[in-house]
Amino acid sequence: MRGLVPQLENPSPYVTRLPAVLQEDEFLQRWLTAFDASIAPVLSVLDNLDAYVRPGTTPADFLDWLASWVDVELDEEWPVEQRRRVVADAAGLHRRAGRFDGVLETVQLIAGPDAAVDVVESGGTSWSATARGALPGSPDGAVRISIAPGPGASKASGSKAGAAEAAAEALRRRVERAARRVVPAHIRIEIEIAGA
Repeated sequence: MRGLVPQLENPSPYVTRLPAVLQEDEFLQRWLTAFDASIAPVLSVLDNLDAYVRPGTTPADFLDWLASWVDVELDEEWPVEQRRRVVADAAGLHRRAGRFDGVLETVQLIAGPDAAVDVVESGGTSWSATARGALPGSPDGAVRISIAPGPGASKASGSKAGAAEAAAEALRRRVERAARRVVPAHIRIEIEIAGA
């Protein structure tokens, strides 16, 4: 969280910009010092603006705002490092939406770095090399996503079976919401969470 920086100074005080004859006025010096104190945080933000728009350096409370720039929804329960990764990878994931690698990477980001993710698709096209032959692939047009949550997920969900089931259901909803954004609309999505 951001806060005040103690003893932050204006890099270019207003008093130094005055003509020499006015710089000697004690009242004017005190009066302009108050303006220096109020403008210093603004100048500091402007000087460091590039840090606010980089996912790796932006303050944690700015991540949601930055995520809205790249059309990503962040879960408040994710650790800050995972939220930063999702925002940083969003542009590349948008470029790969609808492709196998895009679906796999999106689900991996949502499930967390320790989760084992497997995506099986029925294929984009199908034809037979022989006349009147059987078509390859499955005819139903589905993407099957299997997730085995990592060891950290079981600790976070607690030891109770009800808590583990609730955590698995929450993960399934998050993955389904994310997969709907990257899987073509006519494709059915099946999600399986191991241990649920």
